[in-house]
Amino acid sequence: MIMKALIVYDTFFSNTEQIARAIGNTLSTLTPQVNVQTRRVQEIVPEHLRDLDLLVVGSPTRAFKPTAPITNLLKAMPRQGLRGVKAVAFDTRIPLEGINSVIGRFFIRRFGYAAEKIARALQKHGAELVVPAAGFAVRASEGPLQEGELQRAAHWLEVIIQKIAAGDRE
Repeated sequence: MIMKALIVYDTFFSNTEQIARAIGNTLSTLTPQVNVQTRRVQEIVPEHLRDLDLLVVGSPTRAFKPTAPITNLLKAMPRQGLRGVKAVAFDTRIPLEGINSVIGRFFIRRFGYAAEKIARALQKHGAELVVPAAGFAVRASEGPLQEGELQRAAHWLEVIIQKIAAGDRE
């Protein structure tokens, strides 16, 4: 059962923030007994990371990786500081099929997106990943989000809640 959840995000053009807020609002609506906080990474202090049941971390993909503030937050965590915490990672990205450059597609295939790197860092710190990392599509570097992505984020969170609930019953 989730009692305390934190959604941490960074954003440049508000796209990642919109996804983070959709996730936070859905979590608050579906599980009103849960203490849910949605915070930009610059607001995070160590106390926010204590006694968490669920940690959601999101970043725009910048140069094939998360932003520096998200990377720095993940690096600053104690080695097993997320032991016992369920976690998920997401990013906002231009999908591969939206990249017109052959060179750009090559680099994306080679270096990937931010969410997978966030997920690996969360696992390294002892978190249990609930579902694979997710990417939410933007139309261009500055956005906007592609049609339907906010609804997809809400549905993604519903799946996460179901998986956590099923794990708690086992």
